[in-house]
Parts: sequence; structure tokens; C-alpha cells
Amino acid sequence: MELKDYIISLAKRAIETYLREKKVIEPPKDVPLELKRRGGAFVSIHTKTGRLRGCIGTIQPLYENLAQEIIQNAISSAFRDPRFPPISLEELDDLEFSVDILSPLEEVKNLEELDPKKFGIVVEKDWRRGVLLPDLEGVDTVKKQLEIALAKAGIDPSEDFKIYKFTVIRYKE
Repeated sequence: MELKDYIISLAKRAIETYLREKKVIEPPKDVPLELKRRGGAFVSIHTKTGRLRGCIGTIQPLYENLAQEIIQNAISSAFRDPRFPPISLEELDDLEFSVDILSPLEEVKNLEELDPKKFGIVVEKDWRRGVLLPDLEGVDTVKKQLEIALAKAGIDPSEDFKIYKFTVIRYKE
């Protein structure tokens, strides 16, 4: 099985098992080497018409390995994204999944370093933090990317804040 298929299947199985049994699955014994390391990951769920249905992730690892990170974030994306009602069993076949594996964060010293197609960003001020993945539809400029991330964090653009960038490897159905 290709890595992409394995990752998408893992996210879907985590959601379906949680829906049917209210149980968090364990990573299978045959986890590919790439998923045995630690790292941040986001799981995004869209309807087949392209409407966002859930997106939750971690920018730094919280779990023992990426397989567990994907399982936990898939469940959170499906059932704990405050913007959406929990996913139901009936709609599962009409959903598409993508999983982004994040690189470590790198502090940005100059906005010239940013490119919304290539880099995701994290903006941070004290305890407030906003994250925006790279290569999102409708986010074509650094200005737009920053504007959205700052709004998500509740940070006024006039405040002093830190910016970090990261890349992703995106696995998509």
C-alpha cells in the first residue's frame, strides 16, 4: 500500500471506529517507518463539493509518533472542531480527507521569506496563536495569509507578534 493510501485509510478508520464504537484505535503493527517518528499533523475533512467540514491539528507533536498524531487529529477534526457539528455515519461516504505532515517551525525575520503557496504560518503573541496551512484556496498573498492567521489568534496587526513558517507534505484523496 502506498504511504498516501495508508495515511488516508488510517484517518478514515480512526473516525469510523470512533463513530461506531466510541473507541480510539491503536496504530497497526505494520506502521510505515515514516509514521514512527514524532511530528505535527493536521487532518482536514471536506465534503465532495469542497466545503470544509473539519480541520484540527498539532503544529508540534503531542503523541508518541505520527500515526497516533493522525489518529487523534482525525477524531478531533471529525468531532471536536467547534465550527461544525460532529460528523455522522451517514455522511462518511460523502467526505474527502487530507493529512498534512508538518516540518519543524522556523522563525521568520522578514516577510520576504514567506510564500502562501509554499509555507504555512503560525503567528504568536503571548498565549494567543493562529495557524494557517499553506496552499489554501483563496489565500494568494502574504498579506491575506497574515490577516487570516492574526484574526484566528485574536491578535491586532498593530501589536508585536512573532511569525513562524513551516512546510507540509500533503496526502490527499
